[in-house]
Amino acid sequence: MEPNNRESAADVSRPVSAARSTAAGMKKNISERTDEAKVSFNDLKRKAADKLEGSCQSTAKALEWTAASLHSRANQISDFTHSAADRLQDTAKYFRESDVEHMADDVQRVVRRYPGRSLVAAAILGFLIGRGLRRIGS
Repeated sequence: MEPNNRESAADVSRPVSAARSTAAGMKKNISERTDEAKVSFNDLKRKAADKLEGSCQSTAKALEWTAASLHSRANQISDFTHSAADRLQDTAKYFRESDVEHMADDVQRVVRRYPGRSLVAAAILGFLIGRGLRRIGS
């Protein structure tokens, strides 16, 4: 080869070599950035999963508390309704087994024992009967 051609080949090979070096550097840089992005994404994914798990745990606790509260209230309401039903059955039995004279004696006994409460009950009963009669008359 001629000396001028050697210099021309050397002049051409330098930029090609520099381009290869630049391309290798860019490839390395892209690879490092990709690895960093993967690590950042995995950290973000783990943190999101941890937060979601914490939210699920607190939601589960709140639901369990609500369920326990509803069970407790249902038991209280059930006890109340059973008690009311028992009293109604006792009252039905009383009406079935008692005659008018026996009921009148019982009313007199209650009025003597609780005169103030009896007056209040009589006033309320009178009010309700009066209101009922007024509606019937209208």
